[in-house]
Amino acid sequence: MNYKISHPTKVVECEVDLPTSKSISNRLLIIRALCEESFKIENLSDSDDTRSLIHSLNTLENTIDVAHAGTTFRFLTSYLAIQNNKEFILTGSDRLKERPIKELIKVLRKIGGKIEYLNNDGFAPLKISGSKLKGGFVEIDGGISSQFISSILLISPVLQNGIQLKINSNLVSKLYIEMTLKLMSEFGIHWEWNKNKIEIKPQKYVGKDIAIESDWSAATFWFEIAALAEKCNIKLNGLFKESIQGDKKVVKLFEKLGVAAVFKNNQLILTKNGENSLPKEIDLLETPDMYQPLICTLSALSLNREITGLQTLKDKETNRIIAVENELEKLKSSKEIETYKDHRMAMSFAPLCLKFGKLQINNSEVVNKSYPNFWRDLKIGGFTIVPSTD
Repeated sequence: MNYKISHPTKVVECEVDLPTSKSISNRLLIIRALCEESFKIENLSDSDDTRSLIHSLNTLENTIDVAHAGTTFRFLTSYLAIQNNKEFILTGSDRLKERPIKELIKVLRKIGGKIEYLNNDGFAPLKISGSKLKGGFVEIDGGISSQFISSILLISPVLQNGIQLKINSNLVSKLYIEMTLKLMSEFGIHWEWNKNKIEIKPQKYVGKDIAIESDWSAATFWFEIAALAEKCNIKLNGLFKESIQGDKKVVKLFEKLGVAAVFKNNQLILTKNGENSLPKEIDLLETPDMYQPLICTLSALSLNREITGLQTLKDKETNRIIAVENELEKLKSSKEIETYKDHRMAMSFAPLCLKFGKLQINNSEVVNKSYPNFWRDLKIGGFTIVPSTD
């Protein structure tokens, strides 16, 4: 489905229930699967990625296809590797088969994992023969994907010798590693992180009921909307002020782009503050998911800034740097936006109608990967969205 999107007034006043965090949801699902006692998880994400993980954990089939769900694929790789005496084929979409997995497989093999590549070395699909992994000391490149590290950490308490994980090179998306460890702490796991080494001894997860907060990554698109609107009063429900999500940094970043964000009565309220003090260089090494809404905002406001820490973006749902460059360049002559099967492309470019007029967003259903109600929520915010007949 292709949507034509516009906003008749450029004034955005609304109250929105944000989706719950798929990052937290997916980590909790693995923790629950590893816990000897079950527990309730309230407000699980309704995203395609989380649905894929739920299905995969509940399936009795030996072949598991996670489609585009990269996080699900990486977390399952480690989880299936410890399912003793069981054998699995783990695969996904054509794009997922292009996303590197070699560093994770290398680490799992070093601690006893039995994993084979079925097509190309370093890429899905995988044949995984579950066994009792010994764990112990191992090194990993921290500059490729934080999800590799989270995948190892989540299974580490149930390994025979736990894990002593040495992280080499600059760590990307460090805040996602911190999220993983904080959630593990919530379920009784003790860990130590000294300099570039994380140590987790053999121990058991302790079950407890938990409710999931809303997604700060989803909130970033509303910060973009606030920055581009002529006036706004946007109330976002479900966010925690003391969140464990790294993308809460969007508050301080967009404060310098004219967006005031204040917590009041359990809502985050976005209004305009008139400020324009963004530094010349912005480092997104810890929060690369903010790149697309930020660069789209800067482009719409005709602001040039140097953005660093983007090395992981080439291996996402698409090469996000090239995809954004392509579509921003096209805006000079065309109002039709390709989304490259990437949910964040659709959600980052849709708000640009506030500055560029009516836009067409192709393959609009890609938002289901993380924010299924995105288009419904934009309508609440006064956007006009109609299917394209072109």
